[in-house]
Amino acid sequence: MKIDTREIKSFFYSQYFSDGLRMTIGILFPSLLLMQLNHFDTGITMSLGALCICTIDSPGPLYHKRNAMAIGNLFLFIVAVITGFARLNVFTLGIEITLLSFLFSMFTVYGNRAASIGTCALLIMIFMMDKEAKPNEVLTLSLIILAGGIWYLLFSLIFFGIRPYRAAQQTLGESIADIAKFVRIKADFYLSDTDIDENYRKLVSQQVKVSQHQDAVRELLFKSRIMVKESTNPSRIMVLTFVDLVDMFEQIMATHYDYGQIREKFKATGVLKQIADLLQEMADELDNIAYMVLSNKRNKHKPDFNTGLEKLKLRIDEIGANEQGISNIALKKILINLRDLNERIKSIYNYYSSKSAEILVEKNDNDNSEYSKFVTRQDYAPHIFFDNFSFNSTAFKHSLRVSLVCLIGFVTAKYIALGHHSYWVLLTIIVILKPGFSLSKQRNYQRLIGTIAGGIGGIAVLLFIPDKDAQFILLIILMIGTYSFLRLNYVVSVIFMTPYVLILFKFLGVGLVVKERIIDTIIGSSIAFIASYLIFPSWEFEQIQQNLREVINANVSYLAKIAESILGREVSTIEYKLARKDVYVKSANLSAAFERMTSEPKSKQRKIKEVHKFVVLNHILSSYIATIASSVASKALHRAPVENLKLIKKSIAILNDCNKKLDGDVVEIGSLKTLSAVESEPKAVSSDDLLLKEQLGFINKISTDIARVTDSIVS
Repeated sequence: MKIDTREIKSFFYSQYFSDGLRMTIGILFPSLLLMQLNHFDTGITMSLGALCICTIDSPGPLYHKRNAMAIGNLFLFIVAVITGFARLNVFTLGIEITLLSFLFSMFTVYGNRAASIGTCALLIMIFMMDKEAKPNEVLTLSLIILAGGIWYLLFSLIFFGIRPYRAAQQTLGESIADIAKFVRIKADFYLSDTDIDENYRKLVSQQVKVSQHQDAVRELLFKSRIMVKESTNPSRIMVLTFVDLVDMFEQIMATHYDYGQIREKFKATGVLKQIADLLQEMADELDNIAYMVLSNKRNKHKPDFNTGLEKLKLRIDEIGANEQGISNIALKKILINLRDLNERIKSIYNYYSSKSAEILVEKNDNDNSEYSKFVTRQDYAPHIFFDNFSFNSTAFKHSLRVSLVCLIGFVTAKYIALGHHSYWVLLTIIVILKPGFSLSKQRNYQRLIGTIAGGIGGIAVLLFIPDKDAQFILLIILMIGTYSFLRLNYVVSVIFMTPYVLILFKFLGVGLVVKERIIDTIIGSSIAFIASYLIFPSWEFEQIQQNLREVINANVSYLAKIAESILGREVSTIEYKLARKDVYVKSANLSAAFERMTSEPKSKQRKIKEVHKFVVLNHILSSYIATIASSVASKALHRAPVENLKLIKKSIAILNDCNKKLDGDVVEIGSLKTLSAVESEPKAVSSDDLLLKEQLGFINKISTDIARVTDSIVS
């Protein structure tokens, strides 16, 4: 019960609830204020503008949000004016819907933030379709809508200005919770009743979430001027925590073993259960840290796994001494990894219990110039828009599909849909249609289920709670729920949204429109689903080779950094971390593409078993490379024996050959061309060199396995 209570508290501390609260206040305030001044219609129109602009108000640096909402307001006004006049004739309205649907859907080429600006513009187009405005009223109406959008922009900036660090804290806390789940999945590998293949599927799925949240934290920390330029204690603690978290995640990624073999060798000893239990306890501590960051509280409690680690060490020593013919080296490596994880957890706890703020501020002051290297920059050059005017572009096909389907939806709404809210058909289409089939299918299912369930709930509220004050309180609660779950769980969001819309229409004197809303949603969902399958469909197998190429390139570049180190060249920590980040981001992209492929029709899941094998092998390869990188980077520069250099060169050659088969470019590694210059230099072989040779041998074997799977994929 305690865990459930804390989960509920965590939700109320989270950015999701904060977003829901901000959006609800921002949308409702103009209506409530102007209602008191007897200008309710004007207030509703302003709220409409705020509703459209709030779609752009997604997490990110404050100046990105400001610029995006400012541009969104410009399009809001322009589209409102165009639609106000175009709606006077059914043919001009149809032409406008077709052209603007294409134009604003193409904004996806500039990333999610730009895509949300396109969505904002399409929303106001849809809402303006049925506005009863005379030609001489269009400009005034559009200005009122713009006023609502500007109000929301200013309100959002003030909201974040009051607590500038809060969004970063919330995103960081959620990122820590993601890593805790990743550790729990890792722990399951040591339990004999866990299916290894299925657990790998969960692992790569969770890796996608970790990567996405880490990118969000990077944006907030390293693109926000207040975080990077101001050496304040809160910002420094968050930066230090995040840097340690990324290193911790690498350590967890690097702890890969042949779990089938380990189970077979040590199942009877009971030591694997001890390891799994320790990992679960460490995951609990990470959850404690996540809650501490989310709630912005300090915790005097400090984790102590020393007793458990000592018991594990004694058990491992017993196995080595008593079990005949069984080597305990793998168990010792696991113990070392667990100790490292323990130290990193304690290190993060120290940031939140240390009274010496000045030390924390000084510790990382010299790294400011390096932070920007870890953030992905979005290019907004005009040529990108026009370069995508090709059927090879997913964005172009998506935009054509949206354009045609919106035209079909418009015609259908005019002649088939019920009542006076036929724009719900178009609204459903805009919300559901996504660039890929799997995302459209998922959103379609969620929208239908949520609308039907919410419709039933809405009827119950209106029938059994006739009191207007109680309905208004419920309206506010439902609005907060709608916007809080919008990014967290879309089904729940729609379940909240439908009764909130029904109550709102009741207050506006429209009456009970649940039947109309459900039927319009079903019509829109049906059109969108059929269109995503038949009209310029985008299937994951068409793009999967691009993902495979990118992840191979990233691993080759990561291996090259190791090669440079063991050749005796100085490779900075920043270079290692940039190469590591690239591997994890590209791996997450591949895993996400594979997940989407699994929800597509069976006939479109081409080579899915082989792709799954590639995803798992890539995870193993990245883990082995991370293991070597962490050990090489932490030691002084050294030259390795010729055999080790040959192994790494061979692995790179195998991976480059895979890229050729996938129609990719070979990654040229300049430093390896000078390999012969050091081959003649004699060097005594140390234990570190022998361990490195063994690890590079594993990498060579995995690279060979990847080559075989690649042959199967391209055949």
